[in-house]
Amino acid sequence: MPQATATVADPAGDSSSDRTGPSGAGSDFAPLLRAVKGQGLLERRTGRYALSIAANLVALGGVITAFVLLGDTWWSLFLALPLAVLWTRTAFVAHDAGHSQISGGHKANRLIGLVHGNLLLGMNEAWWNDKHVRHHANPNHVDKDPDVGVGALVWTQKQAAQREGFARWLTRNQARLFFPMLLLEGIALKIYGFQYLRRQPSGERTVSAVLMTAHLALYTTLLLTTLSPGKAVVFALLLHALFGLHLGMAFAPNHKGMEMPDPDGDRWGHLQRQVLTSRNVRGAILTDWFLGGLNYQIEHHLFPSMPRPHLRLAQPLVKAHCRSIGMPYAETGLVESYRQALAHMHEVGEPLR
Repeated sequence: MPQATATVADPAGDSSSDRTGPSGAGSDFAPLLRAVKGQGLLERRTGRYALSIAANLVALGGVITAFVLLGDTWWSLFLALPLAVLWTRTAFVAHDAGHSQISGGHKANRLIGLVHGNLLLGMNEAWWNDKHVRHHANPNHVDKDPDVGVGALVWTQKQAAQREGFARWLTRNQARLFFPMLLLEGIALKIYGFQYLRRQPSGERTVSAVLMTAHLALYTTLLLTTLSPGKAVVFALLLHALFGLHLGMAFAPNHKGMEMPDPDGDRWGHLQRQVLTSRNVRGAILTDWFLGGLNYQIEHHLFPSMPRPHLRLAQPLVKAHCRSIGMPYAETGLVESYRQALAHMHEVGEPLR
């Protein structure tokens, strides 16, 4: 199992990433890597990130101030939406820190991840990074990618055939239940983080536990000193539901319904493994903002440590390279991406209906 604090392997050979990823030498990926490096797209944008982080923290402070000033009123529920949006921005920062996109130093990225993940969101960044490392190494591989393992949802008809009882009913209806289930994701992320503590080394476990506990203590204190207990519970549930929905909607279009490597088939190279399993989402500035840059999923998977602002700049290079070697490059609109993902989930459950 990778170290809890490991960064996602980057074939660009960046010093801040681990060295387990493919080098790209002598492969279809090598010319693309040279072109991307030649345009400086793997260089850090620390100043840009510093401004965006500062702006997000100021906005968070503004919403919390408004929440306190409103006091014990049901009108406070309207602040759950902007706060959920800002929590999702915070999660995007933690995600980028885990990929070493923000700083060239491991300690700086870890600190940013701890503050944004553990303290501000109550999520365990070590759990997320461990899971995400395995996903990036083998996307959509049923035996190696935890994102397509058997859980509340399943992703292959073979997995579906093994379901029984309530899980079988859930699989039959998983396409129509997908978005409602995302409303529970905000709470689930906290639970997963605490469950992962026992797998961390003692020193890291202590840091993670203290920060996540501090989040819960500060968050609970804020709610109960501002709202009555009933309103506080409703606000907390609404906030986590909106947060889970927004975050899930950002990650859902990326791989669901795309190629799934045959576990017993030929070993794919880095370019094939990352491009064929990923889907990009077309759009302009609003789409980039809503999806946190994850709409450039192909570029992100090819170059995990590439700063988010550079992904759209790398896209023309990646498209042209894929076209030159005859490799499919999947790109669609936002609504169509959800339709394709839901269609795949519906197809998986078909034998059970």
